[in-house]
Amino acid sequence: MPADLRKAARAGGAAGHAADTGDVRTVLVINGPNLNLLGTREPGVYGTTSLAGVEKMCRATAAELGVEVEFRQTNHEGRLIDWLHEAGRRQADGGLAGVVLNAGGYAYTSLALRDAVTAAGVRVVEIHVSNVFARESFRHESYLSPVACGVVNYCLGTCRNHDN
Repeated sequence: MPADLRKAARAGGAAGHAADTGDVRTVLVINGPNLNLLGTREPGVYGTTSLAGVEKMCRATAAELGVEVEFRQTNHEGRLIDWLHEAGRRQADGGLAGVVLNAGGYAYTSLALRDAVTAAGVRVVEIHVSNVFARESFRHESYLSPVACGVVNYCLGTCRNHDN
């Protein structure tokens, strides 16, 4: 993970709290549909880093910050919803700092995922692994962004300008 993202994580939020207090906290990283194909799916858009490679980067950064990571992936919307409900319970019990969520295409289509985030009361940072604003217009509006505490566009592929 680039230094600027590590710096931002150290600056505050749950990860900053864990690193500052020595209290190891857990962050749940949830990956949605088609992310199991990272590394081979449209490498010009999504890059050549596999999901296992992304997991390795997340674990290395988490170790630097004193945070534990649980890493999951599913292609099924219902399972994503179940994991968000579980995360809300765990966060309420003090066992989870929050969720890093790459909902894939569901970010643009799933009111059910949006409702799960708000119903569970879980802190979510929404992640995209491409520059969504340089892509099709339907990717410019996520249902999750308004209920997330942050949004990160982290480009694993070739980042393009709007003109290309």
